Amino acid sequence: MLLASAVVVWEWLNEHGRWRPYSPAVSHHIEAVIRAGPRAGGSVVLGQVDNRLSPYIIDLQSMHQFRQDTGTIRPVRRSYYDPSSAPGKGVVWEWENDNGTWTPYDMEVGITIQHAYEKQHPWIDLTSIGFCYIIDFSTMGQINRQTQRKRRVRRRLDMVYPLVTGTLPKSQSWPTSPGAVNTPLAPACTCPQCLLVMSIKAAVAAGSNGGTGVTTSQQQLQQPPQTAPRKAVSLSGSTKLPTPASVHKSQDGTATVRSSLKTLASQVSRRQAASTPALTTTGSPASPPSANGKVTRASLNTLNRTNLQRLAIAQSRVLIASGVPTVPVKNLNGSSPVNPALAGITGILMSAAGLPVCLTRPPKLVLHPPPVSKSEIKSIPGISNTCRKTTKKQTKKGKTPEEVLKKYLQKVRHPPDEDCTICMERLSAPSGYKGPQPAVKPDLVGKLSKCGHMYHLHCLVAMYNNGNKDGSLQCPTCKSIYGVKTGTQPPGKMEYHLIPHSLPGHLDCKTIRIIYNIPPGVQGPEHPNPGKNFTARGFPRHCYIPDNEKGRKVLKLLLVAWDRRLIFAIGTSSTTGESDTVIWNEIHHKTEFGSNLTGHGYPDPNYLDNVLTELIAQGITEESVLQEKD
Repeated sequence: MLLASAVVVWEWLNEHGRWRPYSPAVSHHIEAVIRAGPRAGGSVVLGQVDNRLSPYIIDLQSMHQFRQDTGTIRPVRRSYYDPSSAPGKGVVWEWENDNGTWTPYDMEVGITIQHAYEKQHPWIDLTSIGFCYIIDFSTMGQINRQTQRKRRVRRRLDMVYPLVTGTLPKSQSWPTSPGAVNTPLAPACTCPQCLLVMSIKAAVAAGSNGGTGVTTSQQQLQQPPQTAPRKAVSLSGSTKLPTPASVHKSQDGTATVRSSLKTLASQVSRRQAASTPALTTTGSPASPPSANGKVTRASLNTLNRTNLQRLAIAQSRVLIASGVPTVPVKNLNGSSPVNPALAGITGILMSAAGLPVCLTRPPKLVLHPPPVSKSEIKSIPGISNTCRKTTKKQTKKGKTPEEVLKKYLQKVRHPPDEDCTICMERLSAPSGYKGPQPAVKPDLVGKLSKCGHMYHLHCLVAMYNNGNKDGSLQCPTCKSIYGVKTGTQPPGKMEYHLIPHSLPGHLDCKTIRIIYNIPPGVQGPEHPNPGKNFTARGFPRHCYIPDNEKGRKVLKLLLVAWDRRLIFAIGTSSTTGESDTVIWNEIHHKTEFGSNLTGHGYPDPNYLDNVLTELIAQGITEESVLQEKD
């Protein structure tokens, strides 16, 4: 115990083992629930203070955060910091992530940065607290000591985190209010979500105590609460929880559950019918003391899996009927017609019962396979070499645009009364193109030999001049490719080999690993901004394909795409918004080895077929492989 003043910061544990702070507003909300004591039900609905956190509920008894739409449970904690530190002054330090949004630093990191900032240091090295970053206050930037990558940082003011004084415990449990016993009972929150949480806890406690139910009436609310000895850590030591005054036993625990559901449904319907809320209810009942005077722990011995699912379905129907927004999730068994909130409600039910059960654990991102030694890496049978390089622009040019187009077009003497889909003028009228004028008459019309689409020759020449000018042409209507299409991929290296590990969904074969490596450089004449530097983020990039017949076919076609410079391009990143950087070029790759959290991993039974379709759209087919050999 420590007698002092401190600011309270509530934090949650992410999948990387880092404690991430809730916002000051959320921390104030949680503290308000704690001060309310047992009548608040011991659960914190975060959506009441932040709409973005509407799926989340914190159970203060188990100190866990529960996500209703997925069932994911994460630990939470209540931490104390010096009032003169950053959280005590409302100072938040944030860094700009790849999506262009701002992410707050962990609280310890933010406090360290703020301390150096107040001391007017020009910069601070975070190596001493386990991070290989330098914060430069003159440029307000974060520099990675290993990669030298820079990110923007900012300092902003927010609410001050809640301040507490008195005896501060090292660990905190609910309830913590020293005046919880003496505080008179007041109407709890009557929103449908809170009613739902408290009704579940009441039903579970009733079922666990051999069918005991709780009746709520005006007489009960007027009676003084009876207290049972129950110890809990608080700011001043221990306190007692009130137990309900009237407890009526029933012959059937299931009947009590049904009664609780009916009560909730009637309460919600009355709440909707009334112009002002007139509901009164009690908090969740505490378990009665056993013969030795200790409080017994609630359990679900009287509810089997079938009853759990039946209760969850009934609760979800009540939730839907009450008009509470619900999130569609997968069914627990795949057969029930009730989709909304089923997994979430079942999770709340189990959490309220105090069961140490987690419906799902936070999935882990598995980008790379287990370590592979050099002796385990093998070449791929049927494919020569293990590396390809591109060093310069590999294109086949015609002498002039007119000569290139002449190979693919037929002249049309009597154009139909249709629009040219390039300039949107009638084919029977001159071309409407207003840019640099090609050396052809604006009223000439040509027909592409394979697909039959017709355009002004003037428009086709202009389109060709604005493209890669590699001797190929792509129909702007149907995307049919004439000639050999090449891209603008900058120089780099492509490695490929076999590793002795299997991908999820392809356990019957090994894996082909592809490693792309493109360094930053200067844009050439075929790029968006010739002469300007371009960046190359995230290289080397590792990609994975199953080593089966179709996978090897995909690899052969990817090698053709690499040689034709079609895998990457230079442009603006759709994820970071950065311009003049190397980006993927419409041929999807799988960059996750053992998971599929981002959609770029396995299992994905349709991936190989989808990527074959994307390669065909780039003009790369099995015939292309034969052409490359020739």
